[in-house]
Amino acid sequence: MDPALFAQHLLNGVMLGVIYALVAVGFTLFFGVLDVIKFSHGDVVMLGAFTALATSIAASAAGLSSPVILAAMLLAAIVGMALVGMLMARYLVLPLRNAPTLNVLLVTLMAGTVIREGVRLFYPQGSNPKPFPRLLPTGAFEFGAFTLRHDSIVLLVLGVGAIVFVHLLIVRTRLGLAIRAVAQDPETAAAMGIPFRGTVLATFAIGSALAALAGVVNGLYYSEVSFNMGLLLGAIGFSAAVIGGLGNVYGAILGGFVFAALQTIGAVALPFASAYKDVFAFGVVILLMAWKPGGLLAERSAERV
Repeated sequence: MDPALFAQHLLNGVMLGVIYALVAVGFTLFFGVLDVIKFSHGDVVMLGAFTALATSIAASAAGLSSPVILAAMLLAAIVGMALVGMLMARYLVLPLRNAPTLNVLLVTLMAGTVIREGVRLFYPQGSNPKPFPRLLPTGAFEFGAFTLRHDSIVLLVLGVGAIVFVHLLIVRTRLGLAIRAVAQDPETAAAMGIPFRGTVLATFAIGSALAALAGVVNGLYYSEVSFNMGLLLGAIGFSAAVIGGLGNVYGAILGGFVFAALQTIGAVALPFASAYKDVFAFGVVILLMAWKPGGLLAERSAERV
């Protein structure tokens, strides 16, 4: 393969991997502290993107500059989805903590449907894909056949920065210590004075904020959002978390990049049928799950979150 073409595919894969990793980390955080799968997570990604879109429209109408609009979009999406995550944890998930696991799956699945259909019905012309504002630099560095877009650089820095931030939060802060303690043994953590409910709410806020960031990055990268975008992103994010080892943050990050690599390989290896890249990626994931049911980093499952 031409080196420039290989580098282009590699860049695209890394970009997708960052988005998937942001979604997957949320899934693994939720599972780490409560042993629950929050199936509305993909729709929170979508809601974050639409919150940013609505904010950009309002900010543009107010005559604000592009950097200010972008900052307002990120702030509104991240804070808004953090609040949504906390509310869902407080009123939907925590009350069902001792209920059968299927109850939580069903409730979060229905909550996601409510979010998705709410956007479709109440956002103006919500059934149609929406153009996302182009607020990042539009230039590019040209290296022969390889093109490095300026906006891709910004988005990569933003996404990788968020992943590094989560890592530092988990391993270097008191909140991270509390999250790890609750994930290991909630009863012992509570006996040592760690507030269980507050830690769970904070964890859901962090995971949902990352989902919002993933939605905004996805919208800025593809310049389009739709009310059903969370269906595929949620399925991919959950698959990535399972690939890496559900409950392991670093496994979720690894899983996100693995899934993106599988999609890229599918698109390159099947140029006559690149539309089937998702089928190829999910097919390989099925084989990986059969080979390593606990995930690629299953040996570290005792170190949950």
